[in-house]
Amino acid sequence: MGMFERDRLVFADAEPLDDSYEPEDIRERDKELAKYQRALQPIIDNRPTSNIFLYGKTGTGKTVATKFMLSHLEHDAEKYDDIDLSTVWVGCENLSSSYQVAVSLVNELRLEKGKDRISTTGYSQQRVFDILYEELDSFGDTVVIVLDEIDNIGDSDDILYGLPRARSNGYVENVQPVIVGISNDFQFREGLSPKVKDTLAEKEILFPPYDANQLRSILQPRAEKAFHDGVLESDVVPLCAALSAQDTGSARQAIRLLREAGELAQAEDVDTVTDDHVRGAQDELEKNQLYEGMQELTTQGHVVLCTLAYHEARDEVPVRSRDLYEQYVTICNELDADSVSGRRVRDHLSDLNMLGLINVYERNEGLSAGRYHEYELNVPLDAVLNVLLSISRFEEIAESIESDASQNNVLQSDISDY
Repeated sequence: MGMFERDRLVFADAEPLDDSYEPEDIRERDKELAKYQRALQPIIDNRPTSNIFLYGKTGTGKTVATKFMLSHLEHDAEKYDDIDLSTVWVGCENLSSSYQVAVSLVNELRLEKGKDRISTTGYSQQRVFDILYEELDSFGDTVVIVLDEIDNIGDSDDILYGLPRARSNGYVENVQPVIVGISNDFQFREGLSPKVKDTLAEKEILFPPYDANQLRSILQPRAEKAFHDGVLESDVVPLCAALSAQDTGSARQAIRLLREAGELAQAEDVDTVTDDHVRGAQDELEKNQLYEGMQELTTQGHVVLCTLAYHEARDEVPVRSRDLYEQYVTICNELDADSVSGRRVRDHLSDLNMLGLINVYERNEGLSAGRYHEYELNVPLDAVLNVLLSISRFEEIAESIESDASQNNVLQSDISDY
């Protein structure tokens, strides 16, 4: 018997449990989809269309809802001869500036026309913007520009100022760009410059975390397609939904939990997925969740995490926010990244705390020093450095921090069980 045999006991079709799966309908987001539909309707009516920004934590349906709505929009627009609609999608997870976003947009637009890509370096920002306007103007009427995880650009928000004003400023003549921004950061808009806030004139749609009942509704049809009949015990889907609702309210987490439970049953060569498999899957995913949480941070989140790692490596923790901010600015300069205000850094520290990546201590020194907070990592320094080393931009500084940690004997010898 071979080492690998096709599973015939558990999974019928595992595709509905994959992150890339696009369901035929969007469940438990009727209110958000109705608001989304109203925001996009002016495109069909040939009226001026506001930009649209979607906010919500990872796994709350922002991206899948956008793909769903744009698919319907493109299909319905084909019925009208006087509508010329195009869409372009750029994922900003690895882009940290307006320059990089503009280059990616140019290359996506050129791909549509079968043109060669432009280089990611060697142009001034204004020249890249000029090329972007030229490419946009080669499309007709309306171009919907989706910027997924747009919060990664931080304070480098020139792209959000230039695109909405492109037509009124005469940079384009034939096209009306409409921005759809997707952000995991509820506070992202607050960090934008006043001129950008005024220019965007966007519709905002908030995607709150799912509750247990909503997650059950989302999981059930996927489970029915993914598993053979009778494989799941009756409490498996409700338990996956309840555990995920208590933690993050993320549909992505609930789906991964269900898939992992099935894989554990498959590994045991049994034909029933039980509550015990769900509990075991939760343990496995919790080990990976912190790593994924670190990997999915924005660029600014990574810089703040890197700053804490710097102090941890030098055995200077817990560290006060004012001392941390000084080093944060230094690291931003080394990375050639824009720094944000102390208040925004504290917002990122709050996010890291909610993810369980750091510990926060409130100190009260009375009249002499007042109240303040101190911070330190709540995960092994090795784990943080592994994540930073996997990001090319942070590789050099992570190696330097690793060297400091080795000299100070603060690296753990084994984190395999963490």
